[in-house]
Amino acid sequence: MTKVVESDFLTQLGKQLEKLRKKKDLSYRKLAQNCNIDYSDISKIEKGKANITMLTLLELARGLEIHPKKLLDFDFELEE
Repeated sequence: MTKVVESDFLTQLGKQLEKLRKKKDLSYRKLAQNCNIDYSDISKIEKGKANITMLTLLELARGLEIHPKKLLDFDFELEE
C-alpha cells in the first residue's frame, strides 16, 4: 500500500471517529474519561495523525458505547 492510501485511510477513520463522537455530543475530554485514551491522542486520531492499534479501536468503541465495526464503517478506495 502506498503512503497516500495509508494516509487517506487514517484521515477517513479520524473523520468517522469525529462524526460518531459529535453525534454522542462528547468532547475530547469526555470521550477520554469514558475510555483509557488521553484526550490529546483522540485529537491526533481524528486528524489522521495517529496509526492506532486494534485495542485502541476497541477502547474508542467502548468509550462511544458502539460496536467497533461502526468506527470502520466508511467508504474507502484501496487504489490511489
